[in-house]
Amino acid sequence: PRVDLSDPAERERISPVAMQAFFQIAEQWRIREVDACRLLGGVSKIAYRALGKGESRTLSAEMLRRISHLIGIFEGLNIQFGEKLALEWMQLPNTNVLFGGATPLDYLMKGDLSSFAYVKKHLQAPRGGH
Repeated sequence: PRVDLSDPAERERISPVAMQAFFQIAEQWRIREVDACRLLGGVSKIAYRALGKGESRTLSAEMLRRISHLIGIFEGLNIQFGEKLALEWMQLPNTNVLFGGATPLDYLMKGDLSSFAYVKKHLQAPRGGH
């Protein structure tokens, strides 16, 4: 069942698990702190560090959607490319028209939530995903 992100209680319930997943992905992709803050939608470094220390915070619906898409991207990369390339892919220049020679990470940081959804869909397409 889909989670209702407009419900503060649901956001509070899933926020700790979402942040844990985000920090694990950011570590595996070797994402710098400043870039991680941008991926979350412009979180301050102070707020990001507090979250990293496990301080409880209910995330916004947009932050949870961003994290959800990143989890989907992470899963898609591992299925499509295998672990080694999946861990490097976000940092590699990409000639696909979608990225225009930039890294997928750069593309996501410059875009809005629709950019996250588009990259996730791009990675799911070879598997027949939507």
